Amino acid sequence: MSNVPTAAQTLGPSLQRDCITLSRHVLDQLQTFAPEAQDLSALMSRIGLAAKLIARHLSRAGLMENALGFTGSTNVQGEAVKQMDVYANQVFISVFERSGLVCRLASEEMEQPYYIPENCPIGRYTLLYDPVDGSSNLDVNLNVGSIFSVRRQQGDDLDGQAQDLLQNGHQQLLAGYVLYGPSTVLVYSLGRGVHLFTLDPSLGEFILAAENLRIPEHGPVYSVNEGNFWQWEDPVREYIRYVHRHEGYTARYSGALVGDFHRILLEGGVFLYPGTKKKPEGKLRLLYETAPLGFLAAQAGGRASTGTQDLLDVVPSHLHARAPFVAGSPEDVALVESFYAESCSL
Repeated sequence: MSNVPTAAQTLGPSLQRDCITLSRHVLDQLQTFAPEAQDLSALMSRIGLAAKLIARHLSRAGLMENALGFTGSTNVQGEAVKQMDVYANQVFISVFERSGLVCRLASEEMEQPYYIPENCPIGRYTLLYDPVDGSSNLDVNLNVGSIFSVRRQQGDDLDGQAQDLLQNGHQQLLAGYVLYGPSTVLVYSLGRGVHLFTLDPSLGEFILAAENLRIPEHGPVYSVNEGNFWQWEDPVREYIRYVHRHEGYTARYSGALVGDFHRILLEGGVFLYPGTKKKPEGKLRLLYETAPLGFLAAQAGGRASTGTQDLLDVVPSHLHARAPFVAGSPEDVALVESFYAESCSL
């Protein structure tokens, strides 16, 4: 038996960790160098590059013209568009346009998918993304994020309607988000656990910080915009009354979905963005926001729901379909669902 130390024994723990980058981690997860594994590794590297470009732009936003504030136009959702929304959306397009990896990019900022004709013979995937989530926080220097999801293209999509994207959340190959805060953090899952990376500016790389994150079974935090209390349907109002009457709960809500979800992922609890009486479908987009985060919640041992059904079972009716969103610790999501069930039984 050889007494020669292995590479893992020779390297210190910190150096070992510095070597685990996004692209390497994907290959380690899949334990193969097959073509699809290499594609997914390259996809994550490109997503990481987009995140670095957006993080750099955000860090200098207050010093540059046309970086903050509104453009004066509205997107397909009828929402006012921020300068950073436009920039970040273009970053994703530019990063993937000549990658040979994707045929289409679909974003909540674009009415129709962005097709890359020269990639169609070889690109087998579609990237869906929310380029800057929580952009209302930008002008007051609070956290924002990006959300992403990758699906395998199915069929030829000859009519340009992307009907194959109208499938449930279980069809996602990978999903994740980037949180731009005191440090830039990237969280992703290939369906084999949830893993967290931190951007090391000195290396210019996302380095593995934690593997196989698990949402606690129960947590103290409930995260919801209580300013909408009187617009909600009765089950949600009854849940809020419940947590107000019981000790051990604390409210945390920043108005940035990624930041609030990240807290729930690490500390436990529940995030809610329910529908209202006038808009029972809610505000959050299924393909670009809630399905990717629901995928992460499930992979971390938590749950995601509409209040009445598993969120990952929901099939969108169109590209920009919305759905109510309840996600987090399994016990807390089940508690919210119990108020819906009780309301239905009356």
